[in-house]
Amino acid sequence: MANQIKQAALDGLRKKFAGQIIAPGDPDYDAARTIFNAMIDRRPGVIAQCAKVEDVVRAVRFGRDLDLEIAIRGGGHSVAGKSLTDGGLVIDLRRMNAVSVDPRARTAIVAGGATMGDLDRATGMHGLATTGGRVSTTGVGGFTLGGGNGWLDRKFGLACDNLLSVELVTADGQVIRASDDENPELFWALHGGGGNFGVATSFTFRLHELPSVTAALLFWRPEDGPTVLRAYRDFIDSAPDEVGGGIFYLTGPAEQFVSGRLVGKLALAVLVVYAGPEARARQVAAGMLKLGHEGEMIAEMPYADLQCMLDDPPGYRNYWSAEHLDSLPDEAVDLFCSRAKDMIVPSASQHVLFPQGGAVGRGPADYPIPWRHARWVVHPFGLWQDPADDERGKRWAHAIRADLKPWSSGAIYLNFIGDEGEDRIVAGLGRENYLRLARVKAQYDPGNIFHLNHNIRPA
Repeated sequence: MANQIKQAALDGLRKKFAGQIIAPGDPDYDAARTIFNAMIDRRPGVIAQCAKVEDVVRAVRFGRDLDLEIAIRGGGHSVAGKSLTDGGLVIDLRRMNAVSVDPRARTAIVAGGATMGDLDRATGMHGLATTGGRVSTTGVGGFTLGGGNGWLDRKFGLACDNLLSVELVTADGQVIRASDDENPELFWALHGGGGNFGVATSFTFRLHELPSVTAALLFWRPEDGPTVLRAYRDFIDSAPDEVGGGIFYLTGPAEQFVSGRLVGKLALAVLVVYAGPEARARQVAAGMLKLGHEGEMIAEMPYADLQCMLDDPPGYRNYWSAEHLDSLPDEAVDLFCSRAKDMIVPSASQHVLFPQGGAVGRGPADYPIPWRHARWVVHPFGLWQDPADDERGKRWAHAIRADLKPWSSGAIYLNFIGDEGEDRIVAGLGRENYLRLARVKAQYDPGNIFHLNHNIRPA
């Protein structure tokens, strides 16, 4: 009888649904439930691929009325698999990916299911950009609601710093707008509080002039790590805000510009991203270019092309974590470099250290993102294919965090981690912020319908 009721409900939902309703047994079901992390294998009862805001409203009410667990899918990059549910409802926003750019006002209206690739291509046509993630397949929604750091954040601030308004479908199926002038407390919460407060169906961003960027990707032998990282640390300390990037241990790629003895082996790479032309980038990065690297690619390019450089397709098993650091003394440098040997090689994994500072640290102190004030973030970013490597990959991620704990700020960018407990969620938001966010949660989602996220419990 339950199956018949469920089928009747699905038939009713389909009648006025502009998108597509997918259920187990449908031809598109397995493709529709595939997300970025291959460790996650969940079987939703219903996948509602929404085509417009009215579809989202219907889906939210459908899930609420049938008491289904609700997951929200944008880019599907949640490492913990929060964009899927077993037996419940997935509200899939990927069909809602339009981007409208106003070049005179330097703003963009971005639908809730758009990826960074959608946004960057649309804004790039006008020589404009805003801070995005570090790959083109990341969903704009989850990225921004978690704060949003990327290659351009030292110059333009975090993604949420450039947020002008959000359209949201609440737990009771209402469509509301949040901005500095409308529902300002909710708007504050959307600067780092994640998907706790509703389904974000549209974002309006401030844009910045950016005709092109320059990427300098340099490679060294892994044993050169401590020397190169010390030089990179000093370079970043005096670098202008136009400089972003990071330092990575990774598996040497099979590219012509990489030394043959590094291909398929552990290698050290530095990526210098400069928000401007190549000639100026070479001047700024002159010190790094003199360190005797064994592989080099330097090119001026559209920002959207840079965003594709490190794309990895779905299908890898993923495990990520992070630790934000207030300082990076020589002892921390040595520990970071020594842990690279524990990384799975060959694989798509990256043993990463990203700089912050610049406009990130100068951003609004009021937002619930205390990690913005840290100077560095270490990010073990594990991607591999063999399930037998799972425990090894997790041990590596936790070991590097433990090594660098003495220099930790205590705060954490929640988009960089999976399920690591409530204490880490509170640390990611700040305790006082968490209490304030819990009050906002109680106003807009008192039943905690939207709990598949880094969850904030209603006050």
